[in-house]
Amino acid sequence: MADLADIDLTDLDRFAGGFPHDVFTRLRKHAPVFFQQPTGHTPGGEGFWSLTRYRDIVAAAADAQTFSSHTGGEREGGGTILEDLPSGFAAGVLLNMMDDPRHRELRKLVTPQVSPRSLARMEMELAARADAIFDSLASGGNETTCDFLREVAAELPLQAIASLLGVPQADRHKLIAWADATLDYDDRNLGEQSVKAQAATVEMFAYGSELIAHKRCEPGDDMLSAVVHGRLRRDTPTPGANGDAPTPGANSDTQTPGANDDTPTELEAQMFFNLLIAAGSETTRNSIAVGLLALIENPEEWRRLAAEPALMPRAIEEMLRWASSTTYNRRTATRETTIDGHAIRAGDKVVLWWSSANRDEAVFAEPFRFDVGRDPNPHLAFGHGGHFCLGAALARLEMRLVFERLLARFAAAELAGPVVWTRSNKHAGVRHMPVVLAKR
Repeated sequence: MADLADIDLTDLDRFAGGFPHDVFTRLRKHAPVFFQQPTGHTPGGEGFWSLTRYRDIVAAAADAQTFSSHTGGEREGGGTILEDLPSGFAAGVLLNMMDDPRHRELRKLVTPQVSPRSLARMEMELAARADAIFDSLASGGNETTCDFLREVAAELPLQAIASLLGVPQADRHKLIAWADATLDYDDRNLGEQSVKAQAATVEMFAYGSELIAHKRCEPGDDMLSAVVHGRLRRDTPTPGANGDAPTPGANSDTQTPGANDDTPTELEAQMFFNLLIAAGSETTRNSIAVGLLALIENPEEWRRLAAEPALMPRAIEEMLRWASSTTYNRRTATRETTIDGHAIRAGDKVVLWWSSANRDEAVFAEPFRFDVGRDPNPHLAFGHGGHFCLGAALARLEMRLVFERLLARFAAAELAGPVVWTRSNKHAGVRHMPVVLAKR
């Protein structure tokens, strides 16, 4: 057995230059079900299980009865990040930190907004927005220099999520500022808060409360209005409606309903707003930025894609696999189980490392080769199971619109300075990416 004593998956400095694939390659080979002993960096001083193989991650993600997105055992908190979040406030109230049936019912309210029919209606508008983004880039002779992350990769997803939430476009940059402040760990460690993060949380909550109140009086054709005015089945348990959390692991439709079970609670609406800010402005921009970085580092694949436009759908999937913008999601065991011979207790934290699964040698031929024609490509960039990313189709559309225009206007690209990564083990994020684009 290899010596793995030096591995600390809660030391954010290991992630400050991007996802540490070398560490996870070692884990897949020597300890695919790895118990991280607590260190000085570990939230709550509590260890956790890490799943790094594709097959184990898919199995756990598909078994929501055993691996809860909310909580389990005798644990008072839970959620999908390493540190425990309070049950009835974040865990059990945020859409991605809910279990069925409440999760399923709330998700149904907003699914029509990102259905194929809705996206087909949006595509013309998004294409025009993408054209305007590229038109706005400063130009000098035969080259264009920009911070690709800020000026291109972030803009289309940001404009799209503002539209979907019913946020005025003039306010969209507030969303990205709040997302950056709350998701970055540049001035803190896991389990800690900073003045910057706290201030952003307060501002975001106040803005969301005002917007929700407006949607109650004047609903629009947007996701937030769908949640605010949505109707849920009365037999759906309501975490946080009266300060009580549901029984851990209990997913029965026969539970006693709460007083507000027919509509989403005010807190659920607020948390949905907060979630969509992060999900809508963070993950797709990183996939776009890392996708371009992969093309820069593999110029033969740029030329191949430019010569064969029909490869674009496959190229988008490869960029998603390569970027794996959401690196992990945590689950909590609701009952005793075993994974590859390891005994998991009720209440144990179990972390699904999507980024590791997307480089699993048992699933992907030459997983560290960027291949715009890769097929098949069963990546897990959008997760798996009941919590498969609600905005997957929208993300794919936004990426296609950006890269179609990028390749149509520019013949090549190169970095004009260092890539600045997010200091986080939760998001493989980029904050700045200066590039020089050579015009066609």
